[in-house]
Amino acid sequence: MKRSIKALAVLVLAVGAFFISGAWLSGLPRGTTVAGADVGGMSRAAAVAAARVRIRERLKDKELVICAGEHTYRFTYPEFDFTDDLPELVASIRRRGAYSPRVCVRLNGARRIAENICSRLDRALREPCARFFRQGLPFAYDEGCDGAQGDRAALLADIRRSLNGDFSAVKVRVRPLARKKSIGDVKRETSLLCSFTTYFDADNAPRAANIALAASKLNGSVLEPGQTFSFNGAVGPRTEERGFVSAKIISGGRFTDGVGGGVCQVSTTLYNAALLSGLKIEEYHPHSLRVGYVAPSRDAMVSGTSCDLKFANCGRLPVYIRAEVCGGAVTCRIYGLPDGVERSFLSRVTGSLPRPADVVEEGEEALLSPGCEGTVSEGYLVEVKGGVRRERLVRRDRYAGVPAVRRAPRGGDAPAEDGQSGQKSPGAAAKSQVIL
Repeated sequence: MKRSIKALAVLVLAVGAFFISGAWLSGLPRGTTVAGADVGGMSRAAAVAAARVRIRERLKDKELVICAGEHTYRFTYPEFDFTDDLPELVASIRRRGAYSPRVCVRLNGARRIAENICSRLDRALREPCARFFRQGLPFAYDEGCDGAQGDRAALLADIRRSLNGDFSAVKVRVRPLARKKSIGDVKRETSLLCSFTTYFDADNAPRAANIALAASKLNGSVLEPGQTFSFNGAVGPRTEERGFVSAKIISGGRFTDGVGGGVCQVSTTLYNAALLSGLKIEEYHPHSLRVGYVAPSRDAMVSGTSCDLKFANCGRLPVYIRAEVCGGAVTCRIYGLPDGVERSFLSRVTGSLPRPADVVEEGEEALLSPGCEGTVSEGYLVEVKGGVRRERLVRRDRYAGVPAVRRAPRGGDAPAEDGQSGQKSPGAAAKSQVIL
């Protein structure tokens, strides 16, 4: 009896196994759903296809809305699509039940779409700036404006969240771009560092013309950080072809006429403005004789290409140069960022040099020029910062004396002034020429 019961149990198990295995081989278990689709009895491939159809049907009813300022953008299937893990999921099903695949919905061309939408919200940042002019007011100022930029990365992330969530509307986020400077900063960076003026005889037309021409060639120069300014490079050769005319120069230790007379007054004016602005003087040359438009040790002679005035901008911002002539005055102004130092200049005469022997020309007795002694001088730059005063020697100079020029009758020299012996007019004087 017991053997019969055992045999019957084995038979029941075998039949059950046969039916179960047959059902598995013929399709998925009855009562199985994937992504809401009934796939019971279907092959795995058919089940994957049926589930994807069901997912697409749901997506066809969805809409992605992107709001960007005043503009609204709408996207529907198949502008967005999906990826899934259905093949792996279906292959793992062993018993009936409801299965949900991992579905990732994506917007086709999302990066390009985000770029196009955000670019319409972009607003360029414009920093405040100054425009430099040669005439009138030296600067015109633009306050600039803050900018804005559509956040591309945030938009892409929000699109993914919406498509794989409840399809809620996406609002484009905009990042503000703030100006780094204020208009006050720009105005401070274009402050007047120094204005220096010298005076001349406006009725001396040739000299006045040369001064005006040289100043016009300097005017409007901009010296960038690290650059060196060359007076000769800016003004160029002083020739008649370039508009310069004959006026007083120094030649062979005497005042005489030469093309470009008066240009040295412009270089001297610029030298003082540059020195008092804190620029680094790299090259300057004193006159051989004293000049009347500045105190000793404040002059800067230029001559041809051998003697130049050079100074460097060692700061981090540009320096601007204005040179103007009005009536009998030439003024050089330099603008830039102040360094907090107040500067002035001291000229000290430390000695004298004897007056050379008189120059005697033939003719009716007369004193044509009284002459003068030479000068030994020093120049000091005085700097005050934070209440601390520093006086620094920047140059020592020796200016030769000027001989008196007299006429005397033929046959003998008239008595020399101050006991000095007279000499004939030097026909072979030194040939070096300095344009005053």
